[in-house]
Amino acid sequence: MIKPSFPMIGKMALACQLAMVFPAWAQGPAADPLKDAAQRAISSNPEVTARLNAFRAAVDEVGVARGAYLPRVDLSADAARIRDRIDSRTPPNGSMTSTGIALTATQLLWDGLATVNQVQRLDHARLVRYFEFIDASEQTALESARAYFDVSRARKLVQLAEDNYVQHRQVFEQIQSRVKAGVGRGVDLEQVGARLALAESNLATETANLHDVTERYRRVVGALPPAELPMVNSLDRSLPASAAQAVDQSVKRNALVAAAVENFRSSQSQSKERDGLWHPRVEARLRSGAGNNFDGVPDQKRETSAGVYLNWNLFNGGADQSRIRQSANLLNQAADQRDKVCREARQTAAIAFNDVRTQTEQIGYLDRNVQATVKARDAYRQQFDIGQRSLLDVLNAENELYVARRALTSAEHDLGIAKARTHASASTLVAVLGLVRASEANEEPEDGRFWQAGDDGAARCPISATELALATKSDLDARARQTAPVEVSAVSAAPTLAAASTARALPPVERQAEPAVSSVSQRLLDWSAAWSTKDVTRYLSFYDAKFQPTSVSRKKWFDNRTKLLRKAGPIDLRISNVQRKTLSPTQVETRFDQDYASGSVKDKSQKVLVWQRRGSEWYIVKESSR
Repeated sequence: MIKPSFPMIGKMALACQLAMVFPAWAQGPAADPLKDAAQRAISSNPEVTARLNAFRAAVDEVGVARGAYLPRVDLSADAARIRDRIDSRTPPNGSMTSTGIALTATQLLWDGLATVNQVQRLDHARLVRYFEFIDASEQTALESARAYFDVSRARKLVQLAEDNYVQHRQVFEQIQSRVKAGVGRGVDLEQVGARLALAESNLATETANLHDVTERYRRVVGALPPAELPMVNSLDRSLPASAAQAVDQSVKRNALVAAAVENFRSSQSQSKERDGLWHPRVEARLRSGAGNNFDGVPDQKRETSAGVYLNWNLFNGGADQSRIRQSANLLNQAADQRDKVCREARQTAAIAFNDVRTQTEQIGYLDRNVQATVKARDAYRQQFDIGQRSLLDVLNAENELYVARRALTSAEHDLGIAKARTHASASTLVAVLGLVRASEANEEPEDGRFWQAGDDGAARCPISATELALATKSDLDARARQTAPVEVSAVSAAPTLAAASTARALPPVERQAEPAVSSVSQRLLDWSAAWSTKDVTRYLSFYDAKFQPTSVSRKKWFDNRTKLLRKAGPIDLRISNVQRKTLSPTQVETRFDQDYASGSVKDKSQKVLVWQRRGSEWYIVKESSR
């Protein structure tokens, strides 16, 4: 039996204690799922590898052109039976067998610099393919980041939809128990049942969206997304400090801009290459061979020759002139394409950076909105329990909270996508994420690493940032104070007898109807906007629980509208000639012309909506069209 070594046991115990005290050391650095997804995407995405293979082919094509700098060596051999007739020879008819082998070396001396310019043209074309490969890597990394944030967003929206369904289910069961106990109204149960069905529809929609973005993630990355997709801060590094800096970096660093500049340079070299058609072609040639009756000369055994040969085309049917004009037009086209790409890159960078700034600002507002809506929802529930709030108030508060949380979640993920777009606009996303491109380390061209546009940059591409002359918050606050009603003291506000009698003569209904019409007008615009933006949840929330269609059941009508709004393609809805009529202090009728267009479907009708006040809001109780 082997006895254990006590010093060894002590060392093992110490190692176990250290591993328990410092577990993070053993685990290594924290994993970055966004980096892992982007790395997998750019390493295996077919579009990236296709661009890489195109770049490698362009490198080999340059080697093909450079071969013209070196001599060409040809080995030739022949064996022939020659028959001829020479009258001065006796006998005049003769024949012989000729065999031989020869070695010929040819060196180009001059071709009007056509070969030099061809090498330069292909060298610039090589850089075009390199920058296209860089851009493909950047765009694939961007698509993987977009897919990452979209899946994360969809998962959180599913959770919000689940919570929204649970809240509505809880209210439904609460109202149902009240109705069964005889202390609740049946109409309240119908109302909350309709909202519960809408919550179920929202959950089904969010689940379908999650499936779609997950499939897109698999297409881009090539694998299923991990179980956890946390919000990462790796994209915060090296963001531009201003819009001007973002635009400047995009114009100077964007890979597509660099590819367009190199394409312009390649066209310049092609134009110079065509100028070589006006020059002669001069070659030096050395030939040595041996054989029997070599080259058909009787009794010749060996021959060696060296010389300089010139070939100058004097007429080619005007083809050379056409080629030169063609290259000039192609050069102009390349310049136009360069400026176009520069403008597009500048626009992309400016919009992406502005989205970062806007989303950052909006998140603060949306977060405050969520916090305030949560407090209002909780207060409404407590007031509903003691009879101070209606069921509709509680349901509206739940829906507002759901909409507010959805908006905040979408804004947070849109901010991450905007940061990735900003980096990709300057072709720095791969570097910021610390990714390794699919190419080998020795394939990175030195002239591509320290590339500059120089004097060949875009000539029609403004690089200054766009500044909008908008009102500041302080100006808007001042306007709000100026338009606010001024409180007048009782003494100074005392009217004359005639004015007082005139005021008393005003009908009270007219004084109450004007603000109602104004509020309904805004609700009509919001209803139209929800339809145009295909926001199913918000659109259906405009209809009252007592709304009953004329020709079909309420459920079928809601299903048809939901299907119509979820149809693929945009919706163009325009309303005009709006007429308002106050039916009562709590009911207003709006009549207007409606132009609807979606795909190949176009419809023009006159629509009538009757609005009913419920609490502090207006809802549609009747809809008709002709």
